[in-house]
This record gives sequence, structure tokens and C-alpha cells, in this order.
Amino acid sequence: MKAVILLLKLSITVIIGQTLIYKFSGAAESVYIFSTLGVEPWGRLALGALELLSIILLWIPKTTLYALIIILGMMSGAIASHAVILGIEIRGDRGELFILAVVTWLSSAVLLYLMRERLKALGKNFIKR
Repeated sequence: MKAVILLLKLSITVIIGQTLIYKFSGAAESVYIFSTLGVEPWGRLALGALELLSIILLWIPKTTLYALIIILGMMSGAIASHAVILGIEIRGDRGELFILAVVTWLSSAVLLYLMRERLKALGKNFIKR
């Protein structure tokens, strides 16, 4: 089980880490996407910062659940943006960015499911307050 969790964390980290480079460097694809969404450059940079924070939180055991919730939210937004506004294929990428968002979402969902006991405990602690 530990190996599966490690593999899922690594896949999420590699995918998000790769896209971070494009966001922070102002790559043409990222600028195009966020311009189309009407939030360039502040949306691109803010999302990049949130992605970086989520990757850091993912590797800290006490904050992994929070990271997964953030990542699921970000990837849900990415998937919806592709499906509704941007289209699955962007500038000839054959849907690669969309597929990476789906893979990251699925990896995060599976990891959250595998950690469901910790999620239940977190929910119980939240309700007590």
C-alpha cells in the first residue's frame, strides 16, 4: 500500500511540477490558456503559486489531505475549463493538457480514497469545533 501511495504522490508531483514551469516562465501555451479565460497574467501566477503550495503540502504527512482537496479542486477547474471554454485540444496538443488534468484528478481521488480513514477522522475533528 505504501508503494501505491508513493507512486500516486510522485505522479501528481511530476505532472503538476511540469506544468508549473510553463506557468511561471510565461510559456506561450500558458499565456494563451489564461488569456482565453480572461485571467492573464494574475490567474496564471496565482494558480502556479497554489499548485506549488499543494505539492509541498502533499509531501507533509499532516497536510496531505488538505493538498489532495486543493488539487482535486484545481483539476476539476482545469477539466471544466477544457470541456466548456478551451476545448479538449489546445493549439495542437492532441488533448495532452486535458489528459494530464484527468490523470492528476484520478490519482488524487484514488489517493484520497486510500486515505479515507484519515479523512473521516479529519471530518470528526472539524465537526467537534
